[in-house]
Amino acid sequence: MKTTFTSGLAIATAFTLLTASGSAADSPAALLPSSHAAHVHAPVSISGGTQVAPSVALDLLHAQDQQFERQIVQVAPNVFTAVGYHGANTSMIVGTDGVIIVDTLMVPTAAATALQALRAYSDKPVKAIIYTHSHGDHIGGASAFVGDEMPAIYAMEGFGSAEGVTEMVGPIKAKRNVRQFGRNLPLAEQTNRGVAPAGTVDRDGGKGILPPTVLVPHRGDRTVIAGVELEFHYAPGETDDAMFIWLPREKVLFAGDNFYSSFPNLYAIRGTAYRNVLNWSESVARMATFKPHHVVPGHTLPIHGQEAATTALENYSAAIRSVYDQTVEGLNAGKSPDQLAHDVTLPAHLKDKPYLIEYYGTVSNAVRAISVGLLGWFDGNPTTLNPLEPAIAAQKIARLAGGTRNLTTQMEAALQQGDYQWALELSDHVKWLTDGDPTRAREIKIEALRGLGALEYNAPNRNYYLSYANELESGQLRDPWF
Repeated sequence: MKTTFTSGLAIATAFTLLTASGSAADSPAALLPSSHAAHVHAPVSISGGTQVAPSVALDLLHAQDQQFERQIVQVAPNVFTAVGYHGANTSMIVGTDGVIIVDTLMVPTAAATALQALRAYSDKPVKAIIYTHSHGDHIGGASAFVGDEMPAIYAMEGFGSAEGVTEMVGPIKAKRNVRQFGRNLPLAEQTNRGVAPAGTVDRDGGKGILPPTVLVPHRGDRTVIAGVELEFHYAPGETDDAMFIWLPREKVLFAGDNFYSSFPNLYAIRGTAYRNVLNWSESVARMATFKPHHVVPGHTLPIHGQEAATTALENYSAAIRSVYDQTVEGLNAGKSPDQLAHDVTLPAHLKDKPYLIEYYGTVSNAVRAISVGLLGWFDGNPTTLNPLEPAIAAQKIARLAGGTRNLTTQMEAALQQGDYQWALELSDHVKWLTDGDPTRAREIKIEALRGLGALEYNAPNRNYYLSYANELESGQLRDPWF
């Protein structure tokens, strides 16, 4: 255990942009790390993606690991944040006759370990628990913080609405969640989860959830707990039941999951209802108006210093709004979501910000989510209104290639050339063909997925590629669902 004092952006890895021209911008293998003692270079996005040379991808992911090294960070004289004890952060605010806990991790065992470390700074009883939002990794360990008396538990009005109607597809979301976070990956394939460490122990996940006893109205509220002045502010973004907490005396702002050191996960590939991107941007912009001296994210290290903290929030909001505005402009110009996913990029002055590297969310995923959220699944092109059944399309592609054998040859050649996405797409055609070799198609898909995974510095994408490959290889996934 250690106490860490940090200032400005010294708490995050400093990044600079790789510059590339010609073939360098088109080839992931051409993007190589530049040796610099104090910097790790951020990648140039390739075709709207997050793929770079494997060595660069690993360097970037390893650099992000420092954001969740286990430690106690002293944010202010009476505010302490436990980082790295599970996927999210939990914080303790020390008052006159008790302490206040902000978020409680996902599991009671991890929460108890974090509390033990926090107790080095105060042994006062827990007077209140505050949930910034209802995602399980922030509420599942609450019981570990309860002593002889039950504390008041604060949450935003409408608490529990984080998943919404998508609860109906819980079974498939659970499978995709495991892939996104790489929960079943062997140790050799694990890196991290973008804004959290890999390999968290989750066996008692959610068993410590306690229901809120005080619901904060959307208009917000102010209160005093254990002599500490607190303000609750409604902040829809990642969830519709999110809020941020402001300590006016300490100038500390608890942002929840609307801010962390990564481009935000405006869409989670495990599957989510539409996250209102415009609301998210506006909520973060509102946080910036408080000009905090310290920002405590829901994940990753706090940011200290008024200029650094305020600027980070302003830039974060601007990045979200820019992606939204570019997407809306492109949609109104008649462009498809797939085209826009390759066209939309962060403004040049934001690309090198360490808290906007696409470790967790990606711009391309966000663009597609915004498109569907605003217009639904139909992209406006009549070609996609009633597309061919996959098996029929595969037959026509095979004829176009000169037969199934030629299509299979092209699939194998794409893999050999490192054209993994094309190999992946061709394998999905070959597997439908009655005169094709589904076993070979499966083998190619597995190798292509692992090839793509090696190129990814976006943790959810990487984890999903590798997890899916392992499920295919082990036989967990069977035809035609591969």
